[in-house]
Amino acid sequence: MIQVTLPDGSVRDFEADVTPYDVAKSISGSLAKKALAARIDGELRDLMRPLDGPASIEIVTSVDADGLELIRHDAAHVLAQAVQDLFPGTQVTIGPVIDDGFYYDFAREEPFSSEDFAAIENRMREIVDADYPIEREVWEKGAAIAEFERLGEVYKAQIIDDIIPAGEDITIYRQGDWFDLCRGPHLPSTGKLPKAFKLMKLAGAYWRGDSKNEMLQRLYGTAWANEKDLKAHLTRLEEAEKRDHRKLATQLDLFHLDSLAMGSVFWHPKGYQIWLQVEAYIRRRLAAEGYNEIKTPQLMDSAQWEKSGHWGKFRENMFVVPDFVPDGEGEVTVPKDAKLMAIKPMNCPAHVEVFKSGQKSYRDLPLRLAEFGCCHRNEPHGALHGIMRVRQFTQDDAHIFCREDQIISETERFCALLQSVYDDFGFTDVQVKLSTRPDVRAGSDDVWDRAEQDLEEAIRHTGLPYEIMPGEGAFYGPKLEFQLTDAIGRVWQCGTLQLDFVLPERLGAEYVAESGAKERPVMLHRAILGSMERFLGILIEEFAGAFPLWLAPVQIVVATITSEADPYAERVAEALREAGFRVEVDTRNEKINYKVREHSVQKVPVIAVVGAREAESGAVALRRFGSKAQSVVSLEDAIRDLSVEALAPDLLRAEPA
Repeated sequence: MIQVTLPDGSVRDFEADVTPYDVAKSISGSLAKKALAARIDGELRDLMRPLDGPASIEIVTSVDADGLELIRHDAAHVLAQAVQDLFPGTQVTIGPVIDDGFYYDFAREEPFSSEDFAAIENRMREIVDADYPIEREVWEKGAAIAEFERLGEVYKAQIIDDIIPAGEDITIYRQGDWFDLCRGPHLPSTGKLPKAFKLMKLAGAYWRGDSKNEMLQRLYGTAWANEKDLKAHLTRLEEAEKRDHRKLATQLDLFHLDSLAMGSVFWHPKGYQIWLQVEAYIRRRLAAEGYNEIKTPQLMDSAQWEKSGHWGKFRENMFVVPDFVPDGEGEVTVPKDAKLMAIKPMNCPAHVEVFKSGQKSYRDLPLRLAEFGCCHRNEPHGALHGIMRVRQFTQDDAHIFCREDQIISETERFCALLQSVYDDFGFTDVQVKLSTRPDVRAGSDDVWDRAEQDLEEAIRHTGLPYEIMPGEGAFYGPKLEFQLTDAIGRVWQCGTLQLDFVLPERLGAEYVAESGAKERPVMLHRAILGSMERFLGILIEEFAGAFPLWLAPVQIVVATITSEADPYAERVAEALREAGFRVEVDTRNEKINYKVREHSVQKVPVIAVVGAREAESGAVALRRFGSKAQSVVSLEDAIRDLSVEALAPDLLRAEPA
């Protein structure tokens, strides 16, 4: 007999050849019907594979994250089988699960096209309908290589030869006449795979990611537990396409990117106006919280980066230049012994230098130093993505130098500020992750024990729920990561709070304690928006380019119905500008419907339409973006009401009731 422990702690006895499916069936017929696999003592295993001995068991269904991953894994196998059925001679290579789906790389002389997708998907559905049992087999390495070579599958044979150690057996999964090398686990049969899958796109991919190797053809797909989830995913993708910040930037004339400055942004007047509004807002919030704004150098001696530890950690991502004096003849010759300088990839070491300038007392702590610091990181070309990932970026960076007994209060204060800022931008769903020590790190285990304990105690005091992410901390300390969810459910990691005992020690920061002794401050690295570029990209997509009045680069367009109203339109615009609005005037000889439509495409929040009637009465007809209705009000009333609406959230809160 085999003893099985269920998730509720109950124990059941079964015959020696019991499978997880048998266990599920003993619990309920409906669970057995939904079962896809099982966790055996925490390890994911095939549903039909007999247990080796006594075990704790948990049945996995499609509602579990592991269940969805299995569905996508099997969808990749069914894709590979369908392709080889339809296109004989095609070789399969690798087909892993990825976020929201899967892909498979194929070696084929003829190129695939998106026109092939329908036929492949139909064949995949036929394989599902056939309900082939998916059976696990164990093969000897040499026999597996010989069989794949016999079939002409040279890539599979190479994988086995290179990856599987000598003398180690391998697992093969078979469905019908088709089989593939795989560790598993898999669904019990192809019929268990929901038909909620779709092929998405084609791409090229080098064998094993090496540009020296052959180019393969990669087919991407998505797979979900049911048709409803698939449709929701496709809707999200369509919405994301509409909101793509790169397309909206062109449409709204916000910025552009160019190979002249790879990974850097050319901000246009309208885009930079949004930047300035966000920066001014954050600057006011920081000032109210007792931060002192500073500005530090772009270039620093490599010796500083060596002392801080960044040279060893980030050297390959730093832009490095030699420090030398040109000879005055126009010749640029770099001496062999020239000192190296690095453009800063982060602001922290420079902020320590500001702290060290002049003696600091315990009475000066906490000292909060903020900087809109421009940083550069040499990201690979392939990693760049619009303004979401760039080489030159500006952070709403700050470092809090405090005593260890101030960590809790400073963390609480920061978290309250961060939540308030996110709420002002419309992000109310924020998740907190506590990232602990990575494998490669600076500082002793004792220091890390202390830092992790202090930071976890601090986040507990805030009352915010959090999840621990083992091994994801910074190399000098644990950190809190704040992930916000946007309007279409995407998650973005922006804010961070990192607790650091290491850098103050390495760079010699100290203060005079109440006892008169010299002590090291604790350094809290913190950002709310993170990269300004990335956060603005998120905002563009969050609002789909239709910014609230306080952020809109052009808040109001005054548009004339007839040319007779042109002088009045200019007077209206001037009055609005004097009231602080960002205004444009449209007096072109075009029909008003054309003007309204064109400015609506530009997502201008308010269009003030004026004609002879409005000029005579001193009024404006206000049209809001997204609405066909208009309201005719006096210019004075329009300025009064819109002035309140145009206030940034922090200024609106400060308005007298």
